[in-house]
Amino acid sequence: MFSKQRIDIKQINDVSLESAIREIDPSKMILVHMDDTVLKKTGKKIPGTSWRRDPLGPPFHTNFIWGQRFIQLSLAVPDGHGPCQSRAIPIGFHHCPTPKKLHNNATEEQTQFYKEVKKQSRLSQQGSLHIQAIREKLDRKGHENRILCMGVDGSYTNSTVLKNLPERTILIGRTRKDTKLHALPDPPKEGKGRKKIYGNPIPTPDQIRQSPDYEWQQVQAWAAGKKHQFDIKVVKDLKWRSAGAGHTLQLVVVRPLGYRLNKHSKLLYRKPAFLLCTDNELDATELLQNYIWRWEIEVNIRDEKTLLGCGHAQVRNEYSAADVPGFVSAMYAFLLLANIKAYKKNGNDKNRNILLPRPKWYPAKTDQRFTSGDLVNHLRTELWAKALGCGNFSGFVTQQHQTKSRRNKAIPLSSAILYARK
Repeated sequence: MFSKQRIDIKQINDVSLESAIREIDPSKMILVHMDDTVLKKTGKKIPGTSWRRDPLGPPFHTNFIWGQRFIQLSLAVPDGHGPCQSRAIPIGFHHCPTPKKLHNNATEEQTQFYKEVKKQSRLSQQGSLHIQAIREKLDRKGHENRILCMGVDGSYTNSTVLKNLPERTILIGRTRKDTKLHALPDPPKEGKGRKKIYGNPIPTPDQIRQSPDYEWQQVQAWAAGKKHQFDIKVVKDLKWRSAGAGHTLQLVVVRPLGYRLNKHSKLLYRKPAFLLCTDNELDATELLQNYIWRWEIEVNIRDEKTLLGCGHAQVRNEYSAADVPGFVSAMYAFLLLANIKAYKKNGNDKNRNILLPRPKWYPAKTDQRFTSGDLVNHLRTELWAKALGCGNFSGFVTQQHQTKSRRNKAIPLSSAILYARK
């Protein structure tokens, strides 16, 4: 089915894209997250596999794993307006292999071709092409008047992506603490000569964080299941040589949040964050919230790998190696979309009673959305209930006892099987 390319993964992802956009307020921008991941493999002859840096390795030592490299794109679907929860819907899972090295006896033409393919296979170049493809796809589908906002990490905040950013597209990405930024140039004077593009250099983002010349301001954003107060510094009207002269940037410095491992432990702090945005007029509160929602793509990748087995199929065909993980990601998107369409307000107490009860040791939290594990168990239970003749799962225990004759005793076998299956 996959080796003969009988399934078009792009069309399936287009269905997820259109369905997710319908759930977003038309007055809001379209927010898409992008990140890359590595799927571990064991076969040395699987197409597209090579040695990759292990992202879970310690910072003091670089480890390598054998696997495939993919770029994932997920569209954010907020639950409401302002600081609120957001669910990321996968809309793309693209295979990004690197070319194999040439032999020592390769010709000059083969060497030049290899260098060009290697250049095009870089993650930043592939990410830039996918951003342009999303913008073109939105224009074809009648969303040419809506702004596309891309949330990326530091590996995509570079000249390759920024200089090729399409129109009506905003990029929000992390940057280094020692990035060299410039202020806007002074108004040009009359006379001959080349006009200045970049002004005087300003302090680095980390120096701005420590400097008392820039004031802190408080904004509210949703993170980790509740609203938090963040202290930020905003510096606008900036230029960055890597971004090119066409972008006027704003810098947002986020003070690290304090946390405790338990109520008796000492107060610990996370690392500060430095964000660059290509829209100089975007509100700082919206900017910060859009980037914090980017954590949802990390949740997508974890669920696809652990719960759905993305990358577990040891296929050797060139098309299957690229399409099978993409198909798993597309089905995961359908599961999340079904949850949004069935229960608009994810995680409220009324809808929580529809699912199977969680284990006693599971922490009880208010206003918590349905997890991917909840949705998989719910889908599995509905399939079992249908096979056992119980009909719809919702209220299947009470429906079982509503027999035509009260003298007939209902056998709770289906209930036992369903709970044992869970």
